[in-house]
Amino acid sequence: MTASLTLAPVLDLNAAEPLKAELMARRGADLTIDGASVDRLGGLCLQVLLSARRTWQADGVNLRLGSVSQSFADQWAAFGAPAFNTEGGLA
Repeated sequence: MTASLTLAPVLDLNAAEPLKAELMARRGADLTIDGASVDRLGGLCLQVLLSARRTWQADGVNLRLGSVSQSFADQWAAFGAPAFNTEGGLA
């Protein structure tokens, strides 16, 4: 069974620690992240998501990105972060 996590609309400095805690609570299981309601993606939360990708890969479980808002996609790209896809998770 795949767990899911819906991201908050504002992923700023204040959201980083709660995001990390929510991700770690789901560690070890397949996870789909829903970013459809994200209006703002800050650098620290981006780092948390990239770290989660590495953690899930190391654990041998799937981390997938489901729906994302245009703001999420644009801000992800503006950081120059690695591309993501919906089939293989954050790439």
